[in-house]
Amino acid sequence: MSKTFLSLIYILIAMLSIQFGASVAKKLFPLAGPAGTSMLRVNFAALILFLIWKPWKKSWTKKQILTFFYYGASLGLMNLTFYIALEKIPLGIAVALEFTGPLTLALLSSKRWTDLLWAVLAAAGIWFILPIAKTQGALDPWGIFFAILAGVFWALYIIFGQASGKEGHSGYATSWGMLFAGLVIIPFGLVMNGRQIFVSSFATELLPIGLIIAVLSSALPYSLEMMAMKNLPSKSFGILMSMEPAVASFMGFLFLREKLSVVQTAGIACIMLASAGTTWSARREEKIQPVF
Repeated sequence: MSKTFLSLIYILIAMLSIQFGASVAKKLFPLAGPAGTSMLRVNFAALILFLIWKPWKKSWTKKQILTFFYYGASLGLMNLTFYIALEKIPLGIAVALEFTGPLTLALLSSKRWTDLLWAVLAAAGIWFILPIAKTQGALDPWGIFFAILAGVFWALYIIFGQASGKEGHSGYATSWGMLFAGLVIIPFGLVMNGRQIFVSSFATELLPIGLIIAVLSSALPYSLEMMAMKNLPSKSFGILMSMEPAVASFMGFLFLREKLSVVQTAGIACIMLASAGTTWSARREEKIQPVF
């Protein structure tokens, strides 16, 4: 089996793991709420990564720690706002709308006139998804808002993630970033869903599921993506990642019974094509940051 084919399998498993983890997380919302679930996921992931990489054994400057903090804060707020959106709208649509963040970042940093076509295609996708009329199946406006806000934090995550990667090994940077992400989310989790968490069977229900979500949505896919990127050009990696909204829609239908209309499906397809097209037409290959 070739390394390239094996890398494709790694990416497919990573996407399935992330979206399956999101579907499991959504089922946890009645017990812990979106903010509480995000708090559990990120802090468990931080614990796992700290145990694996042991970043405390290396000395760090104040500048490096501050860079890791910005990276972690954007990562934590991305996770928080995405889970809030996920409570209100289907998984596939939430992921598609979140994709507009890094897509916009790529388009703004590009000077190619052809990328205008991809921008128009992405805008058409958003238009198809938005509830432009009070019809059956119209989406919650707050869900749309928080999904797009998650995309904004995703773009910031890419910017600060690239800066963090220059400050040290990716494992160390991610460990520190995940720690700060967890610390940023804790106040939101306690204020918004603290009562739900403490009245639930914390030890018997929330802790095991929170650990499972952390592994499925962070530790496992992160490791697989790292292995895949060693053998794939970043352009190929980016195009493959454009499949994620489709994977999310499939997992949402399979495990959450979320059905999308033909128009909504067309909107997701437009955003996927815009993302893949922007990546394909890029002149320079840039390092792709893993998504948590």
